Amino acid sequence: MNIQIHPYLAAAEQPLPFECVALVLQGGGALGAYQAGVYEALAEAGIRPDWVAGVSIGAVNSAIIAGNAPGDRVAKLRTFWQEITANPLLDCSPAFHAISPKGDLARALFNQMSATCALVSGAASFFTPRLLAPWLHPDGALEATSFYETKHLKSTLERVVDFDRINTGEVRFSVGAVNVRTGNFVYFDNTTHTIRPEHVMASGALPPGFPAVEIDGEYYWDGGLISNTPLEWVVDSSPRQDTLAFQVDLWSAHGELPRNLAEVATRHKEIQYSSRTRASTDQFKRVQRLRNALASLLSRMPDTLRTTEEAKILSPEADRKTYNIIQMIYRSRHYEGHSKDYEFSRVSMEEHWRAGYHDAVRTLRHSEVLQRPDDQEGVRTFDLVKDGRE
Repeated sequence: MNIQIHPYLAAAEQPLPFECVALVLQGGGALGAYQAGVYEALAEAGIRPDWVAGVSIGAVNSAIIAGNAPGDRVAKLRTFWQEITANPLLDCSPAFHAISPKGDLARALFNQMSATCALVSGAASFFTPRLLAPWLHPDGALEATSFYETKHLKSTLERVVDFDRINTGEVRFSVGAVNVRTGNFVYFDNTTHTIRPEHVMASGALPPGFPAVEIDGEYYWDGGLISNTPLEWVVDSSPRQDTLAFQVDLWSAHGELPRNLAEVATRHKEIQYSSRTRASTDQFKRVQRLRNALASLLSRMPDTLRTTEEAKILSPEADRKTYNIIQMIYRSRHYEGHSKDYEFSRVSMEEHWRAGYHDAVRTLRHSEVLQRPDDQEGVRTFDLVKDGRE
């Protein structure tokens, strides 16, 4: 049973009224530190996920969480994020100290300089540019298909993640990727696969930046090409369970009308990778309402109808499971542009982490977040920004 310790009351323990607590992590590159901050707040509140599911950088954070003992997870997340944002030349430069305190314009210039640095030299312990441009390699060579190589990510994952622990199944673990040859979206799940670093890397292999990752003779790209949010995999999996899901998104589907080409590029990326999370949740509510109605109808049927082939076909879709879906979405600062997902400065990482931590703390102040829904759909969604609660 999952135990929750309320961070604002006495240290009294109470069981959460759900069969499963899920943490659902979207892709978003450098913005993923926001998810680490959210997890830190959940850990402080005593909320431990039974299931972590992620895509791209969400897959990396998921692996660190599932692949470590509860008491070590925040520290290992911190280790990973500090390593990949280590850039002494940039963060210790006089230019940084000169422009950092002077408002949004100066910060926007610094962020762009940092993103350019990542494009040119990569990110420590994560990815590095190829010595020769892809078009200088022969067709068919892996080097001809991407601008960067990710061998450093594999060794980093092996240091911060205990894959034997993931494969014990203590915490269910799922990461999404796309089969390059078939175009099909697949989930690598520790209930059906023996998880290795390659499965996590495949989920984050975004072309043409990163090369496809080979797993058992097939090649895979970033799951965000098709679906950047693994919520559906969690709520639609069988057997269905009463579920408390913390959905942590890095791209907002809602935004302002762009005023220039730079803002067009930013808004395009937000729409592309937000995966229409609220629309998907609304659709799930409708489906769950039908499931509840079907369960009620079948329970009232006489035996002569309940044993028909039609009833047997419908029966697996009928249930009265309940879901609380807690949505936390990173809200970009004014000075962050279309390069925010590959802007790997230490200062931005710390800001993203703090934003995730404070958003989770504010969300957990509302008692209904951890309560079972009692509406007809059996589904409650909570979004601090959308609902306008503090």
